Amino acid sequence: MRIAHITATFPPYWGGTGNVAYYNARELIRRGHEVSIFTPRSSNSVPFENIQGISVHRLNPIFHYGNACLLPGLWLINNFNVIHFHYPFFGGEFAALVAYRKRIPFVVTYHQDVHLYGIPGIVERLLRKTISRWTLNFARQVLFTSIDYYQSSYARNIIKLREGKVRELPNGVDITHFRPGSYDIILKNKFTSQSAEKIILLVARLDRAHFFKGIPIFLQALKRINEPVNAVIVGEGDLKGEYEKQANYLGLHDRVYFTGQVSINDLPNYYRMASLSVLPSTTMGEAFGLVLLESLACQTPIIASNLPGVRTVVSDGVDGFLVQPGNVDDLQEKLQLMLSLPEEKIKQMGIAGRLKVEEKYTWDRAARLLEEIYEQAIAANSMIN
Repeated sequence: MRIAHITATFPPYWGGTGNVAYYNARELIRRGHEVSIFTPRSSNSVPFENIQGISVHRLNPIFHYGNACLLPGLWLINNFNVIHFHYPFFGGEFAALVAYRKRIPFVVTYHQDVHLYGIPGIVERLLRKTISRWTLNFARQVLFTSIDYYQSSYARNIIKLREGKVRELPNGVDITHFRPGSYDIILKNKFTSQSAEKIILLVARLDRAHFFKGIPIFLQALKRINEPVNAVIVGEGDLKGEYEKQANYLGLHDRVYFTGQVSINDLPNYYRMASLSVLPSTTMGEAFGLVLLESLACQTPIIASNLPGVRTVVSDGVDGFLVQPGNVDDLQEKLQLMLSLPEEKIKQMGIAGRLKVEEKYTWDRAARLLEEIYEQAIAANSMIN
């Protein structure tokens, strides 16, 4: 098959949607398919490159606001067996019109609801009820990382349900890259002391588009913890400075380390050196949590918010714990609980997490499901055409 993926972001911008598009493409190529990525071009990127066999087309936008933009170059898409659109990508819905006019089967991965406020929120709600509604209803298949998320998502009210239209396609993790093993002791020593040898890890984009990651909640909970522990926050973004100021205000300047962006090659070392990872997101802008899979793949237990979709990744009490979103007291309690567990119990939780990932959350498994979904979309399209 010749497959086109349309995504608002793509590596070297390592974010959830772009990561999924990258790994989907990589695994599909390994299975013998041709995959092209169409994504906005930034000022320091080239218009075309080949990344591990993936044809990456970076198109010039005529309008750009955050990750939203218009890409008239999408009209040049042709001779593909299927177009796979990664939502949300406001402006990228133009790909649905291309698929409609050129009679190409159209599949959507619905990554998350969008929760904005003020004027951007008004615009988003308008788009949701018009262009986004048409795009989702037009798609042959709409894929959610979990049915649990779909059932709570506002998308449920705008998709005209028919048998087989909504499918579950969990995200995956590269289990050969993110794997158990020893960590770099020199790296860990940068973030520990004799009085605090344990580390809590938080990996997230620290920009306004990801305001829901719950960094302020985590800092407040950390302030209340009696256990000797330090925190490492990995990520970059325009809110990083504000979070650093909050940490200083709370008196955590010597307990919280903001590393900035860490390369994908180095990231497993951070998971391995941590006692646990945390994802304290506050809204349904968080639909799954790829970082949870990365942590579990490295046999590091997790604590995450009890949000639709996210809670499907965590086996509460087995490989981690769930906490109420935005609840500082609950997060503090679960952090202290996990930090007080015997090392043998922590090890058992890590092993359980790794086994679960190997069984349910590999990119190879996702690619096999995608092949089936594409074939069904192509067959349905040919019956109509």
